[in-house]
Amino acid sequence: MALVYRILDTVLPFAWLSTNFMKNAFIAIIFTGLLFGFLGSMVVNNKMSFFSEALGHSALTGIALGVILGMEEMYSMIIFAIIFAVGIWFVEKRRTISTDTIIGVFSSSAIALGIVLLSLGRDFSSYSKFLIGDILLVKPSEILLLIITFVIAITLWMIFFNKMVLGGLNSLLARSRKINVDIMRLIFVIVLAVVVMIAIKWVGILIINSLLILPAATARNVSRNLKQYTLLSVLFSLFSSISGLIISYYLETSTGATIVLVSAILFFITLVKGRKLIE
Repeated sequence: MALVYRILDTVLPFAWLSTNFMKNAFIAIIFTGLLFGFLGSMVVNNKMSFFSEALGHSALTGIALGVILGMEEMYSMIIFAIIFAVGIWFVEKRRTISTDTIIGVFSSSAIALGIVLLSLGRDFSSYSKFLIGDILLVKPSEILLLIITFVIAITLWMIFFNKMVLGGLNSLLARSRKINVDIMRLIFVIVLAVVVMIAIKWVGILIINSLLILPAATARNVSRNLKQYTLLSVLFSLFSSISGLIISYYLETSTGATIVLVSAILFFITLVKGRKLIE
């Protein structure tokens, strides 16, 4: 990381980026912003915001299992989130009850189980840090995991993008073209679960879904086509993430919450101005 730090000192010689922990946060926020930008566009497009919020709630149970089994918290969260996402996918695929009901049942059960396990003979307040998050605590090893996840997610995105989009917009048409819609959805929910769990320690359970949804919703206000929508979602996500990090440094506020507020301001501006912003 020493070489990366020197490059950042040369390219971006700003006071807010003078410490190593801020450099780590900056690197993490760039990759998180990129991931949340393009994944969020798919979440909004496929009306999966409730699902992504449920993923955030499942983190508490993942943390609890990590404590009980003696595992690293991030890895236990990722493993449980994948199981959680696959469970929703499997039950949803049977189509016996509505999707929002299934997600609601899984979400409420996961958060209740997490709270019970974490409060069982322990001080639950010691885990409240996960509710708010702190990106300034990011470690180089976690940045490496984030970069690996980014490369895998981008690769899958490039291979399956068109199939995922068509499956989300019109599943019947996708199936008529021999696209396995269920498998496409499974791949997407697993990738989404991993990304959300990696970022939740830095962003916080309470606002992780907002950080995922708002840039995409903002892009939807001003985009004319799918390509523009995806690109603007990524750009809005990056802008909000970097701006929020800088603002939180000077105001000494929660980074995740500040990023969400910047995203919210952009959303309401574009909601009022609409497509005039890009004409």
